Amino acid sequence: MNKLKVLVTTTSFQDTPGKHHGLLAEQNWDLTFLRGPLKEQEIISVIDQFDAVICGDDEYTQKVLEKGVNGKLKILSKYGVGLDKIDLEAAKKFGVKVTNCPGINQNSVAEHVFALLLSFEKNIHIQHNSVQQYSWKRQIGHEVFGKTIGIIGFGAIGKEVARIAQAFNQKILIFDPYVKSEGINYFNAQKVEDLTTLFNESNYITLHTPLNPETKHLINQEAINNHLTKKPVIINTARAGLVEKEAVINGIENNKIGGYLCDVLDQEPISKNEKLVGLNNVIITPHVGSRTYENVVNQGIAAIKNTIEFLIT
Repeated sequence: MNKLKVLVTTTSFQDTPGKHHGLLAEQNWDLTFLRGPLKEQEIISVIDQFDAVICGDDEYTQKVLEKGVNGKLKILSKYGVGLDKIDLEAAKKFGVKVTNCPGINQNSVAEHVFALLLSFEKNIHIQHNSVQQYSWKRQIGHEVFGKTIGIIGFGAIGKEVARIAQAFNQKILIFDPYVKSEGINYFNAQKVEDLTTLFNESNYITLHTPLNPETKHLINQEAINNHLTKKPVIINTARAGLVEKEAVINGIENNKIGGYLCDVLDQEPISKNEKLVGLNNVIITPHVGSRTYENVVNQGIAAIKNTIEFLIT
């Protein structure tokens, strides 16, 4: 019997030793490793060789999926949560199973939200670089205690952000039309029925929704010009497309936004032409919110188990 051919493209899975490697080695699979995220032209030439892919944010377009099912492809097991790089309609049309790991990375990502926020408000990044030059020029920071945080999207990560925000005695506003108020009250939070209210009242706005046509450019020029009355700091550890980048840049330059702290960019890895680089009041990290040792292992095991469960049925 021929071994099942499985491709692994996620780099954090590959680069981090742990129990997920042991579980993968226990499977009687013919394994291939490529370093993603892979573009359409990179993946399309090999996709038909594999029964399954344990994938990161590779581009699984209709063309890629059609090529895959004309070969051996049966399942894309997403190592992580976001599925916006996969054409889900095409996957359904061609009968390719798509799985992910919901509820797996909330601790790591929520901690990263506050790591970014505290670094920014305390000027940690600026002061660290200054001291490396033997400077002792001290800046005035800000407390996050008692401020108002607006959380857009109240899934597993949004809930964990709210739990941490309670420790800072923050007023918590939630916008999520798919979550009932009862589930929000547990966190001593307030559900708002429209984004305008959240925009107007928040010192901090943090984004935790999937990227889809409904959520694309939630933060846009109209919102920045008319509704960000408290000049908030915006934190984006979800997807770059949730914000209109040019509007954010204009908002920072025109003092409408206090800061933009992001772990995601439109083009990853980063392009030499990235306009956010070098702007004051912007912190960028290279999509590492979920990249903790604990979470890599947990996500890896979950993605492997999803693959096993599908392939043995």
